Amino acid sequence: MEIVKKENYQGYETVLFATDKKTNFKAIIAVHSTVLGPALGGCRMWFYKSDEEALTDVLRLAEGMTYKNSAMGLNLGGGKAVIIGDPRTDKSSELFARFAEAVNALGGKYYTAEDVGITPQDMLEVSRHTPYVAGLPAKSGDPAPFTAFGVYMGMKAALEYVFGETSLKGKKVAVQGLGHVGMYLLEHLHQEGAELIVTDIFEDRVAEAIKRFNARFVKPEQIYDVEADIFAPCALGGILNENTIPRLKVKIVAGAANNQLAKLEDGKLLAERGIVYVPDFIINGGGVINVAEELNPEGYDQNRVKAKVATIYDKVKEVLTLSREQKITPQEAAIMYAKKRLLQRRA
Repeated sequence: MEIVKKENYQGYETVLFATDKKTNFKAIIAVHSTVLGPALGGCRMWFYKSDEEALTDVLRLAEGMTYKNSAMGLNLGGGKAVIIGDPRTDKSSELFARFAEAVNALGGKYYTAEDVGITPQDMLEVSRHTPYVAGLPAKSGDPAPFTAFGVYMGMKAALEYVFGETSLKGKKVAVQGLGHVGMYLLEHLHQEGAELIVTDIFEDRVAEAIKRFNARFVKPEQIYDVEADIFAPCALGGILNENTIPRLKVKIVAGAANNQLAKLEDGKLLAERGIVYVPDFIINGGGVINVAEELNPEGYDQNRVKAKVATIYDKVKEVLTLSREQKITPQEAAIMYAKKRLLQRRA
């Protein structure tokens, strides 16, 4: 296998490129910052159209993890990994062994975990070859339920900010993406009586959502035109942009996807339309809180995790209030909020 490490790459501490022709393995690991501790961030497996698209994604995701881990109060830095391939057809034991080899090459600067296209069972396979793995089934397990719970709590905080009430009963929520997190989120929303509109590129997931949650389906491209109270992006990033934002007919954007804004300036487009945006790395931090508990010297405790994830409600309120008081976008307020700990540690 060929491994190329680039230090101080475009403002990132380390970016590692790994390829193995024998197993058709190609991955990129980006370590954005270890100021607060070793970098922790999931591994995503996706059918990227090009190596450039994969690099752009992993760099954005790694930076987002720095801010997320800081904002969640964790003594962990930010990193991320992407494996280029189809998560439904290209997985193998050999491929995960190669990925573990790439993780080992960073010597503990980066801890990996599951993300889009990767399961806790996949991470178990990776852990056979490297100790730098979190989110294992026998420990904290699947972080998706905690990510979803955090998003649910953040939605309630946004509802209070916009409508003066926290109840989701009767509220219309348009959910884009029905993966692990999306499905767990639907459970919370359905249980509270929300009206659900859903979309996904995989028909089996849509069928499950319709059956279990009485959801209404729209085609993927139509989700931006749905009239609703909340739009919840729970798939891939970059979906809030100059083309989609003018189409939105919602009061709040609050979802689990990472890097929802295509550009920082797109946060201003949302504000100009009177749409309250809940920054992704604030609202979707429940999963990393859960995974990070594996590294707690006191041992993993699920009740402690849930209590910490519930504080996302307060974090969302604090960021939205800061945004209003400083007359800046919620995204700018969230970055300010996250950078505070980083600046204190550097001082």
